[in-house]
Amino acid sequence: MKISVVSKKLWCVHKQLVLLLTPLVFLPLLFTLPEKEGKCLYVVLLMAMYWCTEALPLAVTAMLPVCLFPTLGILPSKIVCPQYFLETNFLFLSGLVMASSIEEWGLHRRIALKVLTIVGVQPAWLILGMMSTSSFLSMWLSNTATTAMMLPIASAILESLYGDLETLKQNCKTTEDSESDIINGQSTVKLHSLPSMPTEKQILSTDGMDGMDQSDLRTAEEIRSESQYQLKVWKGFLICIPYAASIGGTATLTGTAPNLILIGQLKSYFPDCDRINFGSWFAFAFPLMFLFLVLGWIWISFLYGGLNTRLCFKRHDRRAQAEARAKALIEEDYRKLGPINFAERAIAFFFILFAVLLFTRDPKFVTGWSVIFKKGYVSDAVTGVIIVSILFFFPSQKPSLSWWFDPQASNTPYVPLLSWKKAQDSVPWNIIMLLGGGFAMAKACEESGLASWIGGHLQPLAEVPPAAAVMLITAFLACFTEFASNTATIIIFLPVIAELAIHISVNPLYFMIPATIGCSYAFMLPVSTPPNSIAFASGHLMVKDMVKTGFVMNILGILSVSLAMNTWGIAMFDLNTYPEWAQPPNKSAIITDVHLSSVRSFNTTL
Repeated sequence: MKISVVSKKLWCVHKQLVLLLTPLVFLPLLFTLPEKEGKCLYVVLLMAMYWCTEALPLAVTAMLPVCLFPTLGILPSKIVCPQYFLETNFLFLSGLVMASSIEEWGLHRRIALKVLTIVGVQPAWLILGMMSTSSFLSMWLSNTATTAMMLPIASAILESLYGDLETLKQNCKTTEDSESDIINGQSTVKLHSLPSMPTEKQILSTDGMDGMDQSDLRTAEEIRSESQYQLKVWKGFLICIPYAASIGGTATLTGTAPNLILIGQLKSYFPDCDRINFGSWFAFAFPLMFLFLVLGWIWISFLYGGLNTRLCFKRHDRRAQAEARAKALIEEDYRKLGPINFAERAIAFFFILFAVLLFTRDPKFVTGWSVIFKKGYVSDAVTGVIIVSILFFFPSQKPSLSWWFDPQASNTPYVPLLSWKKAQDSVPWNIIMLLGGGFAMAKACEESGLASWIGGHLQPLAEVPPAAAVMLITAFLACFTEFASNTATIIIFLPVIAELAIHISVNPLYFMIPATIGCSYAFMLPVSTPPNSIAFASGHLMVKDMVKTGFVMNILGILSVSLAMNTWGIAMFDLNTYPEWAQPPNKSAIITDVHLSSVRSFNTTL
């Protein structure tokens, strides 16, 4: 049998092989390391391998601690099982329920179209509008849902601007390319059935094309050059949306799963740490998100032809005519939504109330409203659940007193803003299981002593200046998450990073925050994140487009995180000192602040 045939057959069963061989490969760990640490490391590496290769579904792998930790004598089941629904999961669940109500009534589409009518239709401004809208929505919705909603809007605008994509690709070819296509039997003539009733977009595109045909006196080379420019802009539109969605999710605790993993593991490792909550995280991460978004917009606009003199000077040419058609399309789509109804107003009100209450509960830099209640009793999860519970009984139509006295009025039962069926269908329960698996793993690493054991072996890294370590940690995790789930990545590495910080007497937040954010910076490959996959599945992007754009995006992200941590991050979280809450219980109660001279020296250079 040929080697190629054998390799194909092996690839067909590679997941099953990983599933069976991985436990055998890691078996020596049980006999060569200290008993409890070795058993815990065995389970951690087993889960890491299954997560990275997806030999089992991610959620199924996340449930392995329930059976492996008790049977191997690492943790009893009564400690493992509660980790799967901590208060952090309730905060995540409340964010998902709020997002499903926004999607149910189409408020997200209204927001997106309104922003696009404001920013204008020139490519650079449209890219900015797409990125700002995607990032804002991704702060509250999942980045996958945001990308799935925004890409069709972008495609409709692009078709109005530049016409059919296949025609555009054909115009980009040289004469020799076209002749070779004909010789090879690939005719460029396509037959289309006539639609019985053209849509508004088709009417706009047809009118524009007729005008172009009547006055198009350009040479073939000019047409090809203009088509290549338009194709570049098209790619820029498609690639900016998933990137902005990934960036936007870092701004809120509920925006992406790694942020919640950070909160959960902080509460597990450092129960006395109260520095991170919804308000304090937003105050730190939103400026970082804004900075990175602007840098990303400049890079994508520069790379894909959006930055030019047209941003400052108006011209009356074919591009201006196409931009006018696109503007008409956006305004028409927004007009079709009609006036904002009672349900949309109610959802907008509760959405704003949800964000404001979470932000002001205990923002750290001012006194929050949580002081009204007993200290430590009201958390972000309590706030979120209170607000989203109202959605299940608040009416979606404006109540009327006259209905009670009108015998002719219809006696149909009122419809709430959100039904449980809708919420149940839209919540990704697999992610909640994944969060629980991460918390169970973190608990086992702490209780078994594995985290301390690993931290002791990382002592040589103490020689690396903390400011440089921040950049290295962010870069490493941003690269690792290109090939693995960002949630699985942060679950695997966050306990190790926490122990490293403790062993070299650095504030754990100084390493854990950039690690968490870096896990969301997966821009280089289609398989890195679901948003990347959705954009790539459109068929208009190539892997080299994402690698070329994403490589620079990763560098910009690493530099942005380093800047944030060493400027306003230090001021907000007091990162210059080793905190009392990070002291191991066996240490003396006398706390001595350990100043990071290297961090300060780094600040003087900024």
